[in-house]
Amino acid sequence: MYKRYNIIPLVFLIFFIPSNNIHSKNNDCLGCILAINQTLNQLHRAASDANSQVYFSLFTANANFIGTDPKETWTIKQFKAFAEPYFNKGTGWTYHSRDRHITISESKQTAWFDEMLDNKKYGETRGTGVLVRAGRDWKIAQYHLTLPIPNSLTSAVVKMIQNNEQ
Repeated sequence: MYKRYNIIPLVFLIFFIPSNNIHSKNNDCLGCILAINQTLNQLHRAASDANSQVYFSLFTANANFIGTDPKETWTIKQFKAFAEPYFNKGTGWTYHSRDRHITISESKQTAWFDEMLDNKKYGETRGTGVLVRAGRDWKIAQYHLTLPIPNSLTSAVVKMIQNNEQ
């Protein structure tokens, strides 16, 4: 007697999970990891395609977006007002994830992540955030984009920021 195997999950893994490095903790929920990874990949793809509808559908209604500038702490409504004019002109932003770490809470209702991103203009950046489960989907409750600074450059960068503030 032959066993029948469902190859759809294998095909999904091969074709829809990008080649970036995905690490996870507290993850006895493979479906959660796949769904979270899909949400974050959709976010970056929609931003690159300047697809406002898809991009903002991936956030919770009360989400926050924290950008690289100290003044960029926005509700999702404020961030949408900032970003939509760019998206409407067909201008998005492209970040390629190359190393992502996902941790899922024991309740499997909340997850947090960090990912190293590559961007043509800014070089190496980091995205961190929190997702919450919404039925079968995962929505982004907070996203924070940062520019990691090597320790050897920190003093010089701090001085530049202090001079900029004066």
